[in-house]
Amino acid sequence: MIDLAFRAMKFAMDKHKDQRRKYTNNPYTDHLAEVAGIVSAVLLHEVAIACAWLHDVVEDLGVTEKELRSEFGAAVARGVMALSDLEEGNRAERKRLSRERLSQAESWVQTIKVADLISNTSSIVEHDPKFAVTYLEEKRLLLDVLTEADPRLLAIAREQVGDKP
Repeated sequence: MIDLAFRAMKFAMDKHKDQRRKYTNNPYTDHLAEVAGIVSAVLLHEVAIACAWLHDVVEDLGVTEKELRSEFGAAVARGVMALSDLEEGNRAERKRLSRERLSQAESWVQTIKVADLISNTSSIVEHDPKFAVTYLEEKRLLLDVLTEADPRLLAIAREQVGDKP
């Protein structure tokens, strides 16, 4: 059963092998492992864990929905596509469209998005405080529409972005 998540981990590690984190220069796969770990702490759901590993392969590396479907099946492909920020327009428009997309996502997809936010927030706040002002406001708005995500993770994320519970 856990084979799907393991295959997704290996695929993501291979695809992201040359990618580094923006502020820390750590391997990008550290972020993926953190998101997958956060997700697995609240969801014992192999498709969700697989999607947590794969959540950036479309928008960062151009992996296609067809490739995901072929490698991992329809549920994983659907989940990763729901997590992929592919909207166009200026930043405000892209973020608005992303919120609309994610507001309609299944609870486990929303939970992965919250885990991603948790993983990213502390690094951005620490290393880029000027951008963090914009980032934190965008994430407050996003959290407002992720109503189906795991409430424990939502509480952590809200605390990170300085939102009142």
